[in-house]
Amino acid sequence: MEVGFIGLGIMGKPMTRNLIKAGHQVAVFDIVPELVAELSASGAVRGKSAADVASRSEVTITMVPDGPEVEAAVLGPGGALEGAKAGSIIVDMSSISPIVAQKVGAACTAKGVEFLDAPVSGGEPKAIDGTLAIMVGGKQEVFDTVMPLFQAMGSSATLTGPIGAGNVTKLANQMMVAVNIAAMGEALVLATKAGLDPEIVFNAVKGGLAGSAVLNAKAPMVIARNFKPGFRIRLHQKDLRNALAAAESMKVSLPFTSMAQQVLLALMNSGRGDLDHSAIATFIEDMAKTEVRKPKG
Repeated sequence: MEVGFIGLGIMGKPMTRNLIKAGHQVAVFDIVPELVAELSASGAVRGKSAADVASRSEVTITMVPDGPEVEAAVLGPGGALEGAKAGSIIVDMSSISPIVAQKVGAACTAKGVEFLDAPVSGGEPKAIDGTLAIMVGGKQEVFDTVMPLFQAMGSSATLTGPIGAGNVTKLANQMMVAVNIAAMGEALVLATKAGLDPEIVFNAVKGGLAGSAVLNAKAPMVIARNFKPGFRIRLHQKDLRNALAAAESMKVSLPFTSMAQQVLLALMNSGRGDLDHSAIATFIEDMAKTEVRKPKG
């Protein structure tokens, strides 16, 4: 396919590379020229603007931080919708409010352009491996058309409902991940404070009911004191903020999500917003004055 990709950051860059590897012709644009140059060196076509990229493409993908950036990249001056041809497809793979996804989808429909909201889970490691989980909202026939691209970037892609459903599903995912990491942090801090080796505790529980993909990915990072961002705290806070806003509009109480969002805000205020979200555990460590690490000697 002729594909456009807008947003070449920590996730967009490896996702673009996987599309190129799969044999698709990819035109790229980002507000950071160095990122465009880097991807053009990897075989992508350099786009002058989001509109220029969309004018060259059957399917245009956006992968940017939040709703305002999606609106700018798609609906703003020089945005993708300005260049998109009737009958083409715009796929937003950012994690945003479902309300914004529906707004962008309606604008696309008015111009005869199809739209999917298709946020992803897995962070940078799975973006690099091409094993992202992709949650999609939109029409079945549009989903089927884009499936070869999803297969190049992910290990699974699931149509969860109409436009906006992809982001509701992603928010549900992010709620579970945040609360899971927080509980893991509490458990490992308790074990360490009790004099146990947290790595042994992790290995003991990972095969039981407490075992999860989150535990397997994040516990070793905490124990190794490796908080290099695969998914940044500030982005996870944004997702929980969107979840709470959506919940409020539907009169749904989310007490544990609210607590997790407050923890993430506190970490951002202490200068840890660009650490990996496994650093949620450091909030518990601060309160217990105990750092999760292997015992000395």
